[in-house]
Formats: sequence, structure tokens, C-alpha cells
Amino acid sequence: MWVAGAARSALKKLVGLPFENYERIKIPNEKKEIKIEIHSVGLLKDDSHALGITFAKSGLDLDITQNLEIWTIASLEKISSNNPVQIIPINIIAGSGVGIKEDTSEICISNFAKEVLHKNLIDNIPDGFNLKLEIIFPNGAFLAERTSNKSFGIVNGLSIIGTSAETYSSASPDQLEEARTNLAKLVQNNFKGEVVFVIGENGLNLAKNYNVNLPIIKIGNWIGPLLVDAAIKKVKTVILFGYHGKLIKLAGGIFHTHNHLADARIEILVYLAVQEKVPHEIIVELSQLDNLEDALLLLERFNKFLADKLFKSLSNTIEKRSFSYVNRYVKTDMEIASVIFDRKRKVRWAGINGNKYISNFQ
Repeated sequence: MWVAGAARSALKKLVGLPFENYERIKIPNEKKEIKIEIHSVGLLKDDSHALGITFAKSGLDLDITQNLEIWTIASLEKISSNNPVQIIPINIIAGSGVGIKEDTSEICISNFAKEVLHKNLIDNIPDGFNLKLEIIFPNGAFLAERTSNKSFGIVNGLSIIGTSAETYSSASPDQLEEARTNLAKLVQNNFKGEVVFVIGENGLNLAKNYNVNLPIIKIGNWIGPLLVDAAIKKVKTVILFGYHGKLIKLAGGIFHTHNHLADARIEILVYLAVQEKVPHEIIVELSQLDNLEDALLLLERFNKFLADKLFKSLSNTIEKRSFSYVNRYVKTDMEIASVIFDRKRKVRWAGINGNKYISNFQ
């Protein structure tokens, strides 16, 4: 929403419309508009470009993008007389601090975000021109280091992958209620009994890339309460699809996975390594690491077979601990399956139950 606000203000300045300190941003397929405050706007490069600046105001204390500074630079490109058809009326460019896909170098932006930009900019693009829009997050590269973006193949900055106009912290009760509502709707409509739970937008994006032929619900960090809710709603199977750095917490009995509540990933891996009789000197090295990906790389350098065995044990433990957790609150035989991917977005491991579903993600 804030990117669209800054972009709209910049484009209006470029075509000679007066500056306003806010923009009303239309939401695709909805009648409501969101009022976005604009910090400033100005012309650049002999008035051929315009810069719009705003600050994201999600209102969420746990949102690292709260107060994120956003720049958008708008310029117009005349359509060639040899090619008068406007195939791509808005060319979106990833500037400094904006995430790109590591494998393709394309800007990491969702279809919903593109729709928002198109809906709010297209009417102000003069006939005979395309709009070139460069998006810049001055602090984006620094903030991206505090996310799991690299685990999803997103580098250089923050992604723009929202799927709705609303902003929720993945630790917020609002996120839990939205997921519960989505699950309630799902089980009412020719539901086959199987559902995929993913954590956050990145997991959702990867699941959709695999064209998973199963219903998918984004659950944020509220894994435990939503597993219980699924059991109450008589779901037959929940497939937990996620990054090893998140799902490992379930193996340690942590069922709200936001980092501000608990982070014992290395400790959990060390415990599992002891169970699998990993050599003592390797366990000592593991205990000194800061993140799970470095631990995986260390294990693979030592012995790839042992590393794979340990992470399969992790997958099985996730399933067992999750099943025990749910049965503390409601007696159920609901199957819980785990399918896990690594930092390179490659699906690597599955538990005993997850093995039946892993082919859906490849």
C-alpha cells in the first residue's frame, strides 16, 4: 500500500498534478480505499523523473518494516511507433534494498502487489507512454538480514509479497483468527480431509510455485492452536510445510514459533544429535553456531549420510511432538505430516507421515 502511495504521488508530480500529503489507494476487487500519508515528492534529472517518499505505518510493534522508508522513482518511456501496443504499461524495477529472486534476478513482488500498483497508477500514465517505476528501500538490505529471505532464494533486500491490504504480525491474535476463519471456510466446501499449513508469505509463495494440488492455509506462527483447531474440525491430515529453521521448534515442544517468544533451534538440534550418536566433537561445534543452516552445512561437510539421517529424525520428531501436543487438548487420531525445505528452497526431508506427501512438493 505504501509503495503504491509513494508511486502514485511521484507519477502525479511527473505529469504536472499538484502535490497532496496523502494518497487514497484503491484495493483490487474491493470498494474501500486506504489513505496513505506521503512524506515528500520532487522532480529529478531535469524534471524527467520524480521521487516520491513515504514511511510504512503498519502499526505492528513486532513488524520490522514498521516506519520503513520507501522511495519510488517514476519516469515515462515513449512507446515506439514500431510497437504501438502497450504490452507492459508499468515496468517495475528493483532498486537498492528491494529483494530479487536469486535464480532469475527478477524483483520479488507478488501478483497482488502488481495489481495494486496497476490499479492506482494506470489512469495517470499519459497516452503513448509506459511508466518505469524504480522501488527503493534505503534500509532494506540491512533489515533483510533479520528475516528468512535468503532461505527462500530472495537476496539483496526485502520482498514485496503481500497478498492482501491488511497487515498482521505473524505473532498477532488477528493472524490466528484469520487462519481459523480460513480453515472453517475450507472444511465446509467439498473438503477431502487434507490441508497444508504454511508459515508466512514466503512459505506460501513456495508452496504455490510447486502447484501443490492440496488446499493451503497460511498460519503465521500459531502452529499449536491451529493444529488443535484442525483436530476439533475433524480434519484427517495436516501437512506442515516449512523451512527447517521454523519447524525445528516443534521438535522441541515450542508451538508458537515467533522468535520473540522462544528460540532454541541449535539446542534442539544438539539434543537430536546426541540421540543419533553424532560424535562429541561435532556436537561441541554445533553448540557454538548461531543458526540452523550453518549447522546443516557443518554436518554435511562431516558426513552427508549422517546429516541426512539427523534431519529425517528431526522430521519424525516434529510429527510425534505435534501429535502429542494436540492430544493434550483434544483426543484425536488426526495425522500430522512434516515436509521440510532448506535455505535454497529445495524440499529435502519428510517424516514418516510426510513421505506420503513429499511428491506433491517436487
